[in-house]
Amino acid sequence: MNNETDKYLDDLTKKVIKESSLETPSVDFTVSVMNQISGLNTTSITYKPLISKWGWTLIFVISVALVVFVMYDGGTTPSWLGTIDFSILYDNKIIGALSNFKMPKLFVYAMLLFGLMFSIQIPYLKYHFNKRFE
Repeated sequence: MNNETDKYLDDLTKKVIKESSLETPSVDFTVSVMNQISGLNTTSITYKPLISKWGWTLIFVISVALVVFVMYDGGTTPSWLGTIDFSILYDNKIIGALSNFKMPKLFVYAMLLFGLMFSIQIPYLKYHFNKRFE
């Protein structure tokens, strides 16, 4: 029974394929499609960052001001910081060992150079990729 059904479907498929004609597009099909595409209104999507340049500038200025304030406070410790007991941190073996750790000058210079090169490279790459996609 299954073999008869397969033969019938095969014959039906061959008959339908023979009777159907090959569909071809008109000669000017490509030209008409391209004309329709060029006629479409293209809406440009404008990029708007989550944090504006003004916001980044404000964050940077506040961060630098905070670092300068902490570093050059005249050597005085704020009153609220003096009330905190840090001795529990130094009693811990891991953190106590880290208190004697000194950063080598070469490492500090390497990190400063890395930061400088990173801050130069990112705007350059952004400019390069923006130019490439224009």
